[in-house]
Amino acid sequence: MNNKEIDLAISNYGTTRGLDYQIAILPWGATEPHNYHLPYLTDAILSHDIAVDAARIALEKYGIRTMVMPPVPLGAQNPGQRELKFCVHYRYETQKAVLTDIAASLDHQEIKKLLIVNGHGGNTFKSMIRDLSIDLPDMLIATSEWFKACPAKEYFDAPGDHADELETSVMMHYHPELVNLSEAGDGKAGGFASETLRRGVAWIPRAWNRVSADTGIGSPKLATAEKGARFAAAVAATYADLLRDLTSGDLYLPL
Repeated sequence: MNNKEIDLAISNYGTTRGLDYQIAILPWGATEPHNYHLPYLTDAILSHDIAVDAARIALEKYGIRTMVMPPVPLGAQNPGQRELKFCVHYRYETQKAVLTDIAASLDHQEIKKLLIVNGHGGNTFKSMIRDLSIDLPDMLIATSEWFKACPAKEYFDAPGDHADELETSVMMHYHPELVNLSEAGDGKAGGFASETLRRGVAWIPRAWNRVSADTGIGSPKLATAEKGARFAAAVAATYADLLRDLTSGDLYLPL
């Protein structure tokens, strides 16, 4: 199998025009610092790489042809992040407009199923998808977060939630040349003084400058490429199963 069949970032119309695609994957990330040792585009890079692996497994194991769209680096940021150099906040309305245009283009081309593989915790797509289900009633759009597809504690010693052991390990697996672990901060994280906020009684955005000095949350020091490879393989296999389920017919049990 040629990766040009499943990865639009390197594909061409000569490859795609004669193939029938059952579903598209849209990797979605952000443009933001990831401690001192990972790229700004980490969320977009990893979402894309996981998606390509999942598409490959889905084709080889289930015969499902999937196209992975180029990753979208448009992330919603918390207070205290916009002050960080080259961290870019994209509004809900901007993200919705981009998703709407992508979904409408696919719908017009008779590609009626789209899976968002999100890599940035600040992004939320549920309300957008509910609106699009009205505007594009024949289009099925699913949203997911790749880093939650498998239980992190089964693969890592001390997972956190930003530029941590998990993200660092997976980046070391896919792109070791982009990681300099010796430069990483310790990812020490603070939190809310309020016990009710810590319990999740209500939600407010975390002021990033009040919870992290190096922009990381969770230590990356125990990260290894081997851990990243194991986790990435498990996540990609889970996504391949999801692609099978989304394209297999009726998604509902009989009443």
